[in-house]
Order: sequence, then structure tokens, then C-alpha cells
Amino acid sequence: MLVNMVKMLQAAKENKYAVAQFNINNLEWTRFILEACQEEDVPVILGVSEGALKYMGGPKTVVSLVKNLMDYLKISIPVVIHLDHGSSFDVCKEVIEAGFTSVMIDASKYDLDKNIEITKQVVDYAKKRNISVEAEVGHIGGSEDENNSGILYADKDDCYRFCLETHVDFLAPALGSVHGPYHGDPVLNFDLMEQIRDICNIPLVLHGGSGIYDEQIKKAIECGICKLNINTELQQVWAKAVREKLANDKEVYDPRKIIKSGEDSIKKAIKEKIILLGTRHM
Repeated sequence: MLVNMVKMLQAAKENKYAVAQFNINNLEWTRFILEACQEEDVPVILGVSEGALKYMGGPKTVVSLVKNLMDYLKISIPVVIHLDHGSSFDVCKEVIEAGFTSVMIDASKYDLDKNIEITKQVVDYAKKRNISVEAEVGHIGGSEDENNSGILYADKDDCYRFCLETHVDFLAPALGSVHGPYHGDPVLNFDLMEQIRDICNIPLVLHGGSGIYDEQIKKAIECGICKLNINTELQQVWAKAVREKLANDKEVYDPRKIIKSGEDSIKKAIKEKIILLGTRHM
């Protein structure tokens, strides 16, 4: 069933586990994730970036795809369709109207006052429609930030003010993680994580989950992380399997067989993350 993230992440917060957001890129990706999580009987968050929205044919196409796959595959676990890093109120409004059940507004590139202003606008619109909202404070770097440079850790007082004024459901503070492959070791600030958890008292989100060591993920959950975003890792294991398929089968040309050759690797990675996060179906 399609749901928003509120009860899902509140349960994770109360019971000290995390729920994975796996980003979707196409029909096959969506199917692999839904099937793996259904087999494990755990909830899942399907993350959709703005780039994926354009690639997949817009928000209405994404919602129709997810709904029809859930019906066809007889998916009974809780499923969230979540906008990842929405860049504006208009984008959030568009996907909400199309049927997304959760959104992330990322106005972290602006100063705190502007970030609060934009986030409040999204929260006010979303709450009236039973849509959950995630937002970001600080700068969560990208793969271009070599050696994790360019990361601006969130300020705990900014996080407190942000949550107090916006009434956002979940917060993704900059804690040392980056998007894409890591250049060097991840440098997570667990002390800051705990401080933000304690003063904000809402579920925290950790972006850039691919490449963070297992022990760091476990500690992050202890420190308040309730949602872990994973995308690059699935792309990497899929690409490796597909390259092996193409190298070993010079005659294959059917795109279905080529794309499907990465299925087992993706599902294995998903199930390993579910175990690591301790996710439960409450």
C-alpha cells in the first residue's frame, strides 16, 4: 500500500532501526526493489530524483508505474513514493498533485532564512494533503568533492530553529556524508548527530549511504538516523553484473536480458542493507 513516511519513520525512531530509501531509475529498478522488499516483508521508500523524473517521463508516469507494478506483483508492504532533493516549491507541488506520497524540499543552497521560508511553504501545502516532508540543513556534498572537501557540517542551533519554525517531518542535516562514490573514508560527525537528534526530536535522514562502512551505519542508527538513502551502490553492482554478462555472452542483444542480468546483484545488495539497518515491518 502507498503511504507517507510519518508512521514508518516514527516507528524506526522509537525502535532504533532505519528504513532504506532506494532510488529508482526505470521499470526494472522499481520492480527489483519492490520484489526484494516484499520478499523480506519490510517497508521501502522509493526515491525519485528530478533527473529520474525527466528520464522516466514525468511524475504521473512514475506514479502510474509504481501503482501498476504494485498491483501486478501483489505488493502488500508499505511503499513510499518520495521526491529526492526537490529544488523548488513548484516541483514539490507538481509531484504531490501527481500522487507522490512524500517529498524532500532541498533549499539548503540558500541562507537559513530563505531555506526556512521555502520549506514552510512546502510543509503548509503538503500537510493539508497528508504528504510527509523532508528537508536539508547544511551542505551534503557530491562525488566531485574530493577527499570529502566542500562539506559544510550543519549547525545544531540552525537545525533547532529550522525544525521549530518549519514543522518539517524529517531532517537531513549535513553530517559528513556525500553523494556518489567516496574519495577517501567517510567522515561522519556522530557527536553532532546525537546533539541534533536530542534537540530536534524528529527522525533524521542520512544521505550518501553508499560507501559508508557497516559499523558507521550501525552507529548512525544509534545516534538517531532513521532513514538511509542508497543509490550509487545499486548502480555499481548492477553495472558490474551487466558488464560481465556482455563480456561473457557476445551474442546477447535483447535489452531485457541485458538489463535483467543485474537483477540478482541488486536484490542481494538490497537484502544485505535491510539486514544491516534492522528494518522491521511494524
